[in-house]
Amino acid sequence: MTHPVIADGNVAVVTGGASGIGLAAAKRFAAAGMTVCLVDRIEERLAAAKEAVAAESPSGTVLTSNTDVGDRAAVEALAKNLFGRFGTIHLLFDNAGIQPGSSIFGPQANWDAVLRVNLHGAIHVAQIFGERMVAGGEPGLIVVSGSKQGITTPPGDPAYNVSKAGLKAFTEALQHDLRNREGCRVEARLMIPGFVFTPLTRGERVEKPDGAWTPEQTADFMLEKLGTEDFYILCPDGEVTREMDEKRIAWAAGDIVENRPPLSRWHSDWAEKFKAWAAGR
Repeated sequence: MTHPVIADGNVAVVTGGASGIGLAAAKRFAAAGMTVCLVDRIEERLAAAKEAVAAESPSGTVLTSNTDVGDRAAVEALAKNLFGRFGTIHLLFDNAGIQPGSSIFGPQANWDAVLRVNLHGAIHVAQIFGERMVAGGEPGLIVVSGSKQGITTPPGDPAYNVSKAGLKAFTEALQHDLRNREGCRVEARLMIPGFVFTPLTRGERVEKPDGAWTPEQTADFMLEKLGTEDFYILCPDGEVTREMDEKRIAWAAGDIVENRPPLSRWHSDWAEKFKAWAAGR
């Protein structure tokens, strides 16, 4: 059982749909009989992705769009085209993202690129499609791809962390707005993947690490949780359980409440204290 909008004849739009979690989810939507539009800025991946998604679809109705979500005018044009063709969109998987790497005093180009796509691009998509979905009056679902790195903000890639922390705050505000609109039939959820082996995360690795989930495992978990009332879809993986995720999130919030140093899990005076606390010692 999953969300009722994932149904035969309905329309899904998936940004970042040519690979990774986006592609895996698009296959599941197509298998449910949905018309699927794959949106990606890497044009050479789209043809193969379309073929893979169409193979899962009873109707074979799969569209592609080579669109850069960081370009608001391009997103406007895409929405105008799709709503003009289908009347409404029932499911928006707002999933496009990049991770070129960053450091605090590293190249500004990396910061600009990450925030342009991961934060501003995701906001463009949710605002432009979401407003039209609400106006259409039909049941709808917006799923935004966040990250655990936007919650516990581990050292190593601050631009990515900032983009996903911002997206968490945006999606919470989005759902608050939707649920307080009289007669609104659209809702939002925040997808929070764990360690998933995708083109975004693989780096130089050829084989999937044992601790990583596949995109298909992650998409299946998401679809299952979309059938519940959960707003936060917190995904485990092969290394980290739900229980450990909860402890890491609670500890991160505790840095403020307990007035510990920021990122105390990685602080020389606190790292062992976290490990002992997490182990129940």
